[in-house]
Amino acid sequence: MKRVLLMSVLAICGLCQILAHDPQKFSPEKFQSDMEQYIAQEACLTAEEATQFFPLLREMHKKQRDVYDQMKKECSIKPVDAKECKKVVQKRDLYELELKNIQQTYHNKFFTVLSPSKVYDVIKAEDRFHRKAFKSWSKGGKNSEHPMKRK
Repeated sequence: MKRVLLMSVLAICGLCQILAHDPQKFSPEKFQSDMEQYIAQEACLTAEEATQFFPLLREMHKKQRDVYDQMKKECSIKPVDAKECKKVVQKRDLYELELKNIQQTYHNKFFTVLSPSKVYDVIKAEDRFHRKAFKSWSKGGKNSEHPMKRK
């Protein structure tokens, strides 16, 4: 009887601890802020360059998100027949081309505020940031290395 009571008390204490911890939630604002800080550092952007550049980057990301949202909405459910599947695949291809066009347009806009060398560094830094963030999330999140830390 004592053993059952002790196990019940331990289980309740464990449950209280689990419920007391706020689960780690994704914050788009923090992610964007961390990404911008990482990019500015890695690409050696001056304060003036960052002030001119990051609004363009945010604008590009917003347009890309809009296309991703459309793609998700229209291409997420597999149609039942071959003809409709073909249409969905072709529509997805058009969305992916649109994403690349947005990217190309904004890369050209970036050249108006940054040197080509810094645009290259920004692109590489953003890729590295995303890889580190995904690697961090796949390892379990809050105890994993933060994407801003360098190895």
